[in-house]
Amino acid sequence: MKPDDPLLRILACPLDKGPLHLVVPDGPGDAEDAAETAEALYNPRLHRRYPIVDGIPQLLPASGEQVSDDEHEELLKRMAP
Repeated sequence: MKPDDPLLRILACPLDKGPLHLVVPDGPGDAEDAAETAEALYNPRLHRRYPIVDGIPQLLPASGEQVSDDEHEELLKRMAP
């Protein structure tokens, strides 16, 4: 998904219905931290990350993953402008 994709304007968090932000990969990573470096949609209000698998956002509430405060800070740095 590209940062200027018009789909990003209409996608919303399934829990609070607020906007989601694209988190772009920060470079090649190993298998251990694949989830942390993969492309995802992020809700900074609830600290929840939703994966993008094969270009398809996984937006079921159960697909979201709660992130720690440290990871939240890292995701804020990686959010696409």
